[in-house]
Amino acid sequence: MSDSRRIFQVYAGSTELSPFHECYANSATVLRSAAGRLFVHDNGEDPGKAYWALRREVALFDVPERPIEVDGPDAVLFLELIFARSVKDLKIGRARYVVACTHDGGLFADGILLRLGATRFWFVHPDGELDTWFLAHRFGFDVTLTDPQSRVLQLQGPRSFEVMRLVSSGAITADFGYFHCGVFDLDGQKLLISRTGWTGELGYEIYTQGDDTDCPRLWSTLMKAGASSGMIFGSMQSMNIRRIEAGILDSGSDFDSSMTPSEAGLEKFVDFNNNGFIGREALLAPPPGKRLFGLLCRELIPSAGCELFDGDKPVGVVTTGAYSPYLKTALGYVRFSAAGDWPTRTLSLHCADKGEAQCEIVDPPFYDREKKIPRTIALP
Repeated sequence: MSDSRRIFQVYAGSTELSPFHECYANSATVLRSAAGRLFVHDNGEDPGKAYWALRREVALFDVPERPIEVDGPDAVLFLELIFARSVKDLKIGRARYVVACTHDGGLFADGILLRLGATRFWFVHPDGELDTWFLAHRFGFDVTLTDPQSRVLQLQGPRSFEVMRLVSSGAITADFGYFHCGVFDLDGQKLLISRTGWTGELGYEIYTQGDDTDCPRLWSTLMKAGASSGMIFGSMQSMNIRRIEAGILDSGSDFDSSMTPSEAGLEKFVDFNNNGFIGREALLAPPPGKRLFGLLCRELIPSAGCELFDGDKPVGVVTTGAYSPYLKTALGYVRFSAAGDWPTRTLSLHCADKGEAQCEIVDPPFYDREKKIPRTIALP
């Protein structure tokens, strides 16, 4: 049989290659683009092994998240225009998950907002055009918007605290709580750290400081410190399994501007006491009901684009899917065309390249509904 594969050279244009790329790249590395940055979709590793390292030990991920700095006397007022959650009560040294809506109430983007000072914030978004959205709405506000040229590493897993305590010479303690942030010295380099992540596990995000950070040295420091904890480098393959299990959504694929926060199950992140946010008036209308749910399937692994049928009627489309080694079943998210009493229903899953199977509809997350895992540090 002849090999019909072809190798193409692709010009990435303005898409940015990670400064950590040479630390892990190999002949099996597959890159994707998000937020104008290339990141590792697959690095040729065993996704099952990487998944269990994330669940039982610790894994390091090079992610495309892009921070934007907002600073100035009107920073709080400006951010309360952009985001549907209140910002003024966010304490210095704390982080908060936030969503931004369009003027008609659709979900524009999501991400993590970190308060670094009285008027200084970083907003960290995984994808989208938030920098352009900021520029489009900054008129009349005394704020400065800058790109701190920061790349982000995620150190995730139950033993991530051991690694962070070691590389910070004990400065990062168990008192550095969930959704805390601060600047720490890691082997002589000052870095911004937050106790957040995209996996539903205990974890930390490490933000480089532009040219002030020696990225290969930082990588070496982390890998050396994590060796005794069983740390490995993982790609998006293992991270995606875990984030689905944890009920974490991906902007642009699981939800987009055609959905309101309530349709995506994110209504708890809308604060109507914030009187001025974009989209507020549209969201005052009776919510249309939730349209995004999870699915479980024993017979095949769903992928984006697979359709769900209720009898012979198409009712929804899969946005992502994976096999869960922990639950020993395939799972994913489905976006229904209309709100309804979908959980506990059994529907027919149709995948053009895989066939048909029955699946059960559930309300994510698939376990750890109270998010006890990322809040808990098990001291050695």
